[in-house]
Amino acid sequence: MKTIIAACSQNLSGSRASIQRALRTLLAAPWPSQRDVRSWLQLLSVLQWVLSFLLLGIVSLLVLIYLLFTSFWPISALYLAWIIFDWDTPERGGRRLPCLRQWAVWRHFRDYFPVKLVKTHDLSPSHNYIIGSHPHGILCIGAFCNFITGSTGFGEMFPGIRPFLTTLAGNFRLPIFREYLMSGGLCPVTRRAISYLLSKNGTGNAVAIVIGGAAESLSCRPGVTTLILKNRKGFVRMALQHGAHLVPSFSFGENDLFRQVVFEEGSWMRSIQQRFQKMMGFAPCVFYGRGLTSDQSRGFIPYARPITTVVGEPLTVPKIENPSREMVDMYHELYIHSLIKLFNENKTKYGLSETDELHIL
Repeated sequence: MKTIIAACSQNLSGSRASIQRALRTLLAAPWPSQRDVRSWLQLLSVLQWVLSFLLLGIVSLLVLIYLLFTSFWPISALYLAWIIFDWDTPERGGRRLPCLRQWAVWRHFRDYFPVKLVKTHDLSPSHNYIIGSHPHGILCIGAFCNFITGSTGFGEMFPGIRPFLTTLAGNFRLPIFREYLMSGGLCPVTRRAISYLLSKNGTGNAVAIVIGGAAESLSCRPGVTTLILKNRKGFVRMALQHGAHLVPSFSFGENDLFRQVVFEEGSWMRSIQQRFQKMMGFAPCVFYGRGLTSDQSRGFIPYARPITTVVGEPLTVPKIENPSREMVDMYHELYIHSLIKLFNENKTKYGLSETDELHIL
């Protein structure tokens, strides 16, 4: 018995010593620094955003279809009934949630690149505005961060102004994803939705439109600044019809976030992209960014490159219910002139050289 007790005591002593050694090793190991923790939080915040925009709508739709064939089918049935009842809400200003715009994750999202908003002139709350957002880039990250989240201080810079950002109307047909979009202040890029914000939602509304759209994303690559704008005049006509002032804005660095395989004009791949864009409203781009593990790996996370969105001087627009083509063309030219001026005055401040030019197609 004494032998057994002695053996047990020896084992317990050995176990305690092992545990003590393990604890000393653990405590002596270097803990992640605050900088490392911030870097991971920033990376994860961008990852959740990319996955939300690329997968949330499709995954939600597939899950609801699957539930129809299970005992949980009432969930899908009730949500379908809700969508039918709520069908027109996206085109009537949506359903903003201020708490989501102030979500802490957006500060990490902003700091990953980082994204910065620059104000050049005041915007009066007694008017409505159409903000032209350029360039489109791949995922419009600058426009989203500045106009949908409160992380860059839009509300403090432009007190009394409610920003909205337009996106493809088809996104609001996807379950769950539509709620996510509306909660931040996104609305469909349709005449009906924009007209509602400019005429039936009071004053102080600023509707940001990425004018180049999907077609512009096909020309997105670092070192080249090409805008699809020459024949895009619908936003000017709407501004005249509602007396909304036009405001140019430019996100320097937007085209540097991804690498894209650009197919030459006239090639069969380019024609496929253009046909798909005309049918579906968006262009299938072949692009890549960094991976989750390192900057050298490849994936769908944008590269950490600075984005600076400069909001220019508002162009005063009269209210004309049925503007003539000549009137639309005149204000379209004035808008392009203001945009080029904004680009030239700020390009050397935010990463471009004096010789860089803005190509407008």
